[in-house]
Amino acid sequence: MNITPSRPIDRLLAIMARLRDPERGCEWDLAQDFGTIAPYTIEEAYEVADAIERDEMNELREELGDLLFQVVFHARMAEERGLFSFDDVAQVISDKMEARHPHIFGSADGTMDETRWEALKAQEREAKGQASSMDGVARALPALLRAEKLQKRAARDGFDWPDPSGAADKLAEEATELAEADDATREEEAGDLLFAAVNVVRAYGIQPEAALRAANDKFERRYRGMETLADGGFSSLDLDAQEALWQAVKRQERG
Repeated sequence: MNITPSRPIDRLLAIMARLRDPERGCEWDLAQDFGTIAPYTIEEAYEVADAIERDEMNELREELGDLLFQVVFHARMAEERGLFSFDDVAQVISDKMEARHPHIFGSADGTMDETRWEALKAQEREAKGQASSMDGVARALPALLRAEKLQKRAARDGFDWPDPSGAADKLAEEATELAEADDATREEEAGDLLFAAVNVVRAYGIQPEAALRAANDKFERRYRGMETLADGGFSSLDLDAQEALWQAVKRQERG
């Protein structure tokens, strides 16, 4: 049975309703709830970012559709509980965007920048009764990104190193504490070290997530290069031989 309303979004909403129909729906879709679908939502968001990073626009179109389906899925489950509908979701974000752009949709003057954007978001948090600067930083964010956001919130209150040297000294201190930690405190000290590293990178005006993604890509590229030079025997080489291949790959990259 094909579902062919006039607008594509209406067709998608009708497909979702059919999948969740208690009598005629799909067993898998009916068995899901917000918690079981949330990991897929996160995964689809990452796949959108990956398509953008690789400049694959055909893939991006498909991945955006997958992400939109996640929104429709959550909205349908909420509507079944009498909480809100997809239209409500669209209404809320429309209201929010108009409120966050008073210089476009209202009578305010000026242009949008990060300071103004954050001030508007702070007003929204205050209206929700969120008094702490730490409120609203989602716990489900990747740890590296959440660390950066928490630190930026603190920096807006003046709680930040005045220059990169202070952050670098703290990183060295945390490295020493990790080296001296016992089994009971090693994980905590490892977390402190990573948190301090984010502070150092941020102090230089670099996004930690972007920097680490680039480092991951570089390591993967060089490792694959070593495997190619070793012609299938990389794992059997001793560490000195592997290091020699690593240096050879780096020389190849430098041309």
